[in-house]
Amino acid sequence: MSFHAIRLCASASLIALVATPALAQNTNPNMGTGLGSEFVIVTAARAGADPAQTGIEVSAAKAAEQINTVNTEDMLKFAPSLLVRKRHIGDTQDPVATRTSGVGASARNLIFVDGIMINSPIGNNNGAASPHFGVAAPQDVSRIDVLYGPFAAAYGGGSIGAVINITTRMPDRFELYGHAMGAVQTWQQYGSDDTVGTWQLAAGLGDRLGPLAWRLSLNHLDSSSQPLSIATLTRPSATSALGTPVSGAFDGLNRNGAPIAIIGAGGLEHQVQDTGTLRLTYDFDNGWQAAYTASLFHQSDAADAQTYLRDASGAPVWSGNVNIGGYRYNIGASTFSNNAYRWPQTHLAQGLSLKSDDDGDFTWSLVASNYAYLADNQRVPSTALPGAATGGAGSINRLTGTGWYTLDASAAWSGIADHALSFGLHRDEESLSQRKFAAADWIAGMPGALQSSAHGRTATNALWLQDIWQITPSLKAALGARLEDWRAYDGTNYSASPALNVAQPGLSTQAFSPKLSLAWQVSDPWTLKASWGSAWRMPTVTELYQTVTTGIVLSVPNPNLKPEHANSFELAAERRMGDGLVRISLFQEEVANALLSQSAPLVAGSSTLYRYVQNVDHTRVQGFELYADQNDVMIPGLELMGSLTYADGRITKDAAYAAALNKAIPQLPKWRANALATYRIDDWAFTLGARYSDPSFGTIENSDPVSNTWQGFAGYLVVDARAQVKVDENWTLSAGVDNLNNDKYFLVHPFPQRTFVMEVHYAQ
Repeated sequence: MSFHAIRLCASASLIALVATPALAQNTNPNMGTGLGSEFVIVTAARAGADPAQTGIEVSAAKAAEQINTVNTEDMLKFAPSLLVRKRHIGDTQDPVATRTSGVGASARNLIFVDGIMINSPIGNNNGAASPHFGVAAPQDVSRIDVLYGPFAAAYGGGSIGAVINITTRMPDRFELYGHAMGAVQTWQQYGSDDTVGTWQLAAGLGDRLGPLAWRLSLNHLDSSSQPLSIATLTRPSATSALGTPVSGAFDGLNRNGAPIAIIGAGGLEHQVQDTGTLRLTYDFDNGWQAAYTASLFHQSDAADAQTYLRDASGAPVWSGNVNIGGYRYNIGASTFSNNAYRWPQTHLAQGLSLKSDDDGDFTWSLVASNYAYLADNQRVPSTALPGAATGGAGSINRLTGTGWYTLDASAAWSGIADHALSFGLHRDEESLSQRKFAAADWIAGMPGALQSSAHGRTATNALWLQDIWQITPSLKAALGARLEDWRAYDGTNYSASPALNVAQPGLSTQAFSPKLSLAWQVSDPWTLKASWGSAWRMPTVTELYQTVTTGIVLSVPNPNLKPEHANSFELAAERRMGDGLVRISLFQEEVANALLSQSAPLVAGSSTLYRYVQNVDHTRVQGFELYADQNDVMIPGLELMGSLTYADGRITKDAAYAAALNKAIPQLPKWRANALATYRIDDWAFTLGARYSDPSFGTIENSDPVSNTWQGFAGYLVVDARAQVKVDENWTLSAGVDNLNNDKYFLVHPFPQRTFVMEVHYAQ
């Protein structure tokens, strides 16, 4: 679908919206507003925001009413064009996908809690580089602001996808709350048939003592998941009578369409998480405010595996030479044991800020944040189950010492008529410390011989400037620019076998990113917006220094990756109707040297292809987003909200891999939509929501047409329901169901099936 066709389609939708009569006005003074969009204007709290940039503000109070909110990321479940790939309650591998990038592009998002960077800038994947939403408890969040695209000069290349700012609240008087949640999921697929439960207890208290305000939050979560992985074997080309006959396997196809035997499940996680967060603010007499936040996270994660196979006597089969349906298979020790692990983690996030009074022509702020992996050790067995369940040889993958810090100094000056200048300095530094040790006892043993290690650092210094110019009473422009100096250094890779011990070359890049936006208030209801922004997303430490082993060959595929350079465009028309909003946006994103995983020779002169991160010459995404939210639709108390997103993403140039030319960008579905209906009467609120996505490809050459299978990217339609009643001024009861229609789908991993949630909340 060409961009011209997209424009025609979007224009037709807009004409239809304009021709639609205005919906009923809100006559209930107690009604809240929806998950509404806002016309973003520069304030001290949002320095550098672009007046023409589209975005939404998610009210935490509304999200708690409408969404089964167990973790903070759940509040984004119905945000337009966003997907949080949350595999189960308490999942720590929950990256955010946007309208132009998939779940494997975590580095294309910037996420902050009160100025603390909680996205993981050490990588660009849906595993260890996922954001750390637990720094903010859902009960402490005030609002979440989402800005789409790299149109604000205050933000670096990670803003290509979206900037998510989570703001927490501070008490004005003594406050106390307690929260209890229980959830039950019934999961049936292949040979797995189980009911898993989750419970959560949270408490918070705070007070204001003159200029000092404080808040302490504690959260304990005990969560059990459905299987997160499926054990499969590729069917041999020829039949055979060899091997021990076993039963219990299921026939299926892998994502490439090849026949497989489905023999079990793994990654059945039991997570116990404890999070404590302390936040202090102090208001000085001159209007300045100092703030400090510390959030300590500890997790104990134990994952087990399950085999479907049984021998003639009915005993479970975990490994060895077997015969399934006339085909001989060899089940290696790692087939199941790689899906069993123990993963204790202790992380500490801290933030310190000092800012001036918001009043006056000149305002300023200083913000420093740090995120540290105090202890992070994933233990995996190397021997076969079931023996490995009680111990034995394995490995310990240690990320202890990994982390990052940020420093920001910004100011805004409105001393010139019709202009609001903002400017700032920024620094961030990321450190990767990854070591893999042998262990005689993978469950509780001490680290043994060093098997491999990867270390490295990246750092960015930046200067930015932006002017918000009120050209006329109805026309506003934003002109901005960002200058960045990026360096990668101290990169080393070691492997005992195959042998490798190398110090990687240092890298550096200087980048300039101009921005331009316009906003025209055509009339009271209508606003037209246009934005263009350039952004450079620098390679992460793990993209540069990952180690790939293929047989006896070990190589670092590319420690000289180039930064990806995005040029993003957006045109939007927005109409506010009483207590409602309709917006349509056309967007286009072009990325040069896109950092994607693709197939290419690992060793010079070889014809064998392997997958690893490389620079792809050019990609393009074109599409539109339609969003609407309205209160009191036809009857008082009924709110309707929905969005529809179309994105056509293509590889437009790839000199290294011709098979990828004009193929769809991996993990990016063409169509996504969501809808939410809430009916409020007296102290009750009833909500029904639906989320839809097309299937997508997982490979750059689109060689995986089977989507609803292990490691595939399936389409889905999920219906959620929630009811909430405010019993009195202190007590609130809620009950809901996620995936009410029990859609069974995969986004690489099997996703949760029907889940019942109940909550009790007390606050004073």
